[in-house]
Amino acid sequence: LQKNKFESLWKVSFMTSRMKSLKYLDMSNNLLRHDGAAVQCLWAESLSELDLSSNQLADAVFECLPVNVKKLSLQNNQISNVPRGMVELKSLEELNLASNRLADLPGCSGFTSLQFLNIEMNLILTPSADFFQSCPRVRELQAGHNPFKCSCELQAFIGLERQSGGKLFGWSAAYVCEYPEGLRGTELKDFHLSQLACNTTLLLVTALLLTLVLVAVVAFLCIYLDVPWYVRMTWQWTQTKRRAWHDLPADQGPVLQFHAFISYSERDSVWVKNELIPNLEKGEGCVQLCQHERNFIPGKSIVENIINCIEKSYKSIFVLSPNFVQSEWCHYELYFAHHKLFSENSNSLILILLEPIPPYLIPARYHKLKALMAKRTYLEWPKERSKRALFWANLRAAISINLP
Repeated sequence: LQKNKFESLWKVSFMTSRMKSLKYLDMSNNLLRHDGAAVQCLWAESLSELDLSSNQLADAVFECLPVNVKKLSLQNNQISNVPRGMVELKSLEELNLASNRLADLPGCSGFTSLQFLNIEMNLILTPSADFFQSCPRVRELQAGHNPFKCSCELQAFIGLERQSGGKLFGWSAAYVCEYPEGLRGTELKDFHLSQLACNTTLLLVTALLLTLVLVAVVAFLCIYLDVPWYVRMTWQWTQTKRRAWHDLPADQGPVLQFHAFISYSERDSVWVKNELIPNLEKGEGCVQLCQHERNFIPGKSIVENIINCIEKSYKSIFVLSPNFVQSEWCHYELYFAHHKLFSENSNSLILILLEPIPPYLIPARYHKLKALMAKRTYLEWPKERSKRALFWANLRAAISINLP
């Protein structure tokens, strides 16, 4: 009865209900519909093969099917879902659902004897990978020519083909990626993603471990290179400069008040007080030296006093010795003087080597001192008295300037 104008599936079923010998019925290419009416469909009990392809049937068709049917074709209709619990076709062996609107493979809860399923040319993007577990009797599945979306979810279905032992009909030419655009035309057998890319838990654990390793490496480098110390000192220098800019008039910069600021370890104070200060401040060409004991302003922080003294001094003299590299405050003074050296592009540092410093004694944070000693000429305190006159002359020449 194909290619007629039958419209009601219920009327067709009622028409066959008294046909005792009817086994095969072809109702394809009609206008059949079924709206899910409460009236029960009555089919011939002998009917075993039914062709309802190319009609206008939707999901409700599963409420109106012959219970003893073995071969059923619903190809080219408007079915978008196989409702669970609506129908129980225990004898159904072959089911053709090609060219419909299904978004996934149907389960076999209502089709316990199903052996062949055709679901080609539907709207399946990522078919379920547990199909053969829910349908253990299925010997052949035709699921090709669907718009497969090649993503992590499809990996399990691709693996299903190997596990099924050739149950996927048309593999692999009929199974081609449609999405994403970059993979269009790629056969599913050629599509591979790493386990790391598809396993969210593994990806998170890997990202967490890499983050922890990165944090540990950064923390180690910060501690080894003393980065927090430099950040703190830079902040102190910035704050002090900001306060100085607010205190000074807009057209007035820092005024030089001293020829040199002296930085030394307290353990070398005897040499500074007995040799350096007397020889520079007395005699011809009086030199104004800035010394922390007499020139630091009470009430201000030590760091602010150091910065102000360096800013107001033409030069900064550093008395280097093993004691110097063990002094925390000497390191502060060297850092700020070095900052001034680069910020003003000046030649304001004078290094006096009071005693030889073995390289292994210089801590890692004193890399600036190592660089300065390697690149800049320093004055070495002579042990012979005959050479000291030349030492003082060179030092005076280095800091000679007319202060305002």
